[in-house]
Amino acid sequence: MTGGLRKTVFFALVVGLVVVGYQCMIVPANKNLADAKARVDMKISKLGEYEKATAAAEDLTKQLAQLEEAIQFFESRLPPHSKIHEVLEQVTVIAQKEGLKPKTIRTLTLKDNSGYIEQPLKMELEGNFKAFYSFLLETEKLPRIMKIRQLEVDKQLGDEGQIAAEFIVSIFFQDEMG
Repeated sequence: MTGGLRKTVFFALVVGLVVVGYQCMIVPANKNLADAKARVDMKISKLGEYEKATAAAEDLTKQLAQLEEAIQFFESRLPPHSKIHEVLEQVTVIAQKEGLKPKTIRTLTLKDNSGYIEQPLKMELEGNFKAFYSFLLETEKLPRIMKIRQLEVDKQLGDEGQIAAEFIVSIFFQDEMG
């Protein structure tokens, strides 16, 4: 074999070895690298989703804490049912202090709601309109949750500024069973 042929065969073997090495080693390594990069990218996107979910869970935890505070606040304003006479006495004292004459006070059917009880009272008061307005303002200041509904105010004939008011005041209490 001559030197030029030997160099050409050697060069062909080296080029063949490079081609075979590239096909057998570099191509599979690049494929594995691409697969690994795809898995890492997928895990990074999942991590981003988990971070968003964690942030949302923290927000929900804060909202839950705020709701629990609100529930505690409203429950603190709901007396036990056994104290209905105290609330009724407070309303009556306010009416008398304002110069109103209670004609009737009747309890209506108790409404049992989930978590609280509503005791409606039908009241009829007579007196000066300004005194009645002051009565409403003072009743609103009581540390209890109350609601006035079905309010009817009629002017008394012959007496300027005098009214007869008929309304239902609902007083809310804690449900001692629930």
